[in-house]
Amino acid sequence: MVATCVLAVDLGGTKLAAALVDSDGKVLTRKSVQVDGRSALAPVKQIIVLARELVGGKSLRGRVAATGVAVPGLVRRDGSVWAPNLPGWKKMALARRLKGALGVTVVVESDRNAAVLGEGWRGAARGKRDAIVLMLGTGIGAGILSGGRLVRGAHELSGCAGWMVVTDEPGPEVQRLGQLESLAAGPAIARAAKKELARGKGGLLKEISADRIDAYKVAEAARRGDIVGIEVYLKVGRLLGYGVANLVSLFDPEIVVIGGGLAGASDLFLDALCRGMKERAQPIAAKKVKIAVSRLGGDANLLGVAWAAMGKGYQQPGNGEH
Repeated sequence: MVATCVLAVDLGGTKLAAALVDSDGKVLTRKSVQVDGRSALAPVKQIIVLARELVGGKSLRGRVAATGVAVPGLVRRDGSVWAPNLPGWKKMALARRLKGALGVTVVVESDRNAAVLGEGWRGAARGKRDAIVLMLGTGIGAGILSGGRLVRGAHELSGCAGWMVVTDEPGPEVQRLGQLESLAAGPAIARAAKKELARGKGGLLKEISADRIDAYKVAEAARRGDIVGIEVYLKVGRLLGYGVANLVSLFDPEIVVIGGGLAGASDLFLDALCRGMKERAQPIAAKKVKIAVSRLGGDANLLGVAWAAMGKGYQQPGNGEH
């Protein structure tokens, strides 16, 4: 039997999705579950169970050509993973464990690299050799293509965009998360809104208990005219714009794609982001670059690791590994 598809897996801090993807980028079937964080090996076992369910409880051999997995952390070149949001994942030998259990080749990528591969294959960056995907959610990261190759860095740490310095504003989370992430990621949006409410500013958010306020609640209130929500997202947009300006000036991309969970709130911050980018980026690069919002959503990661698993991923210079 000749396999005509690959297994793609997107492992997040809270959700695990798996799909069979064909060579045209079509998702044939998929399943998702909440991540079991009760032990270090629990998510690995979940991936194995989902994989077998997707092929009807049978062996993957001959049914899928390979497996690609996106993870929320650092992927070392031996396929081991450090993922701070997954208990016990300091050096999880994910590629080796999955290959032994599934019997097929396994490619592991960071979620930020997976996202830019997915957008480059079937998304807003399709056909672009110089592209950046800025992932906005609980954290902030960037997948970077330069000259058609993934930018990885000496220690696989390229793209830690949450650590960009965009202001001299101090904060208790700066040293732990990085400055941009401490001011503009999802939890930061919630913190900023709660801080303004504590100062006595009114609005729709006052009707919500503080423990239920998150970035999505703030967005919902802003769309209904809440002044606190509007102001918080405008400030976040400006700071993200400064971060994008740094990326544009350094890498001169053709396109920057805004992805991740917060892309769904881009109507509240995209204009501010674009203004901030144009104010601070290298002027010629700023005029040339396109800023777009991902239309792939969560499928960007799945398509990215599917592409890599098919052997079509952008290769590292010199060694041909994905």
